Amino acid sequence: MDATKTNKTISEIAELMAVKSKHGAGGEYSPNWTPPSQEPPAAPPAAATPPPIDDGPPVQARPAWKVVHKSARRERVPKSLPAPAPAPPVAAIEAPKPSLPAWAQWRPNPAMMPPTAAAPGPGLVTPRPMTPAARPGLFGPPTPPPK
Repeated sequence: MDATKTNKTISEIAELMAVKSKHGAGGEYSPNWTPPSQEPPAAPPAAATPPPIDDGPPVQARPAWKVVHKSARRERVPKSLPAPAPAPPVAAIEAPKPSLPAWAQWRPNPAMMPPTAAAPGPGLVTPRPMTPAARPGLFGPPTPPPK
C-alpha cells in the first residue's frame, strides 16, 4: 500500500469509530432520548412575602470617600559619605563628513561611556578588581578614513 491509501484507510477507520461512539451507550445520539414536552412549565408556588420591617427613621449612609491622614514627612538624615565628584564635561560631537560612508563616521557617544573608577585609597577595598581603561570604539580603534 502506498502512503495515500494508508492515510485514507486510517481516516475512514477514525470516522467509523467516531460515529460508533456517538451512537453507542452514553453517546451523543442516545436511543432513549425523547424530545422535551411542549407543555408550559408549571408556575412556581406563590411565596408569602414577609411584611416590611420598619426600623424607624432611615440611617444616614457612610460616605464613600476614604479619608487619608498624612503623617508629617521626616527629612532623611544624609549619611556621612563624601559627595560624588562632578561628571567631566561631555566633549562636543564633531559634525559628520559628507564624503565618508556611514560606517566610517560612527563615533561612540561620550555621554554613554561608563564612568572610570577612581583608584581606591589605602583603606578602601573594592568589590571587584580594577579593569584596564576601555578602548575607544566598539571593536577597537576606529578605521582611518579612505583617502
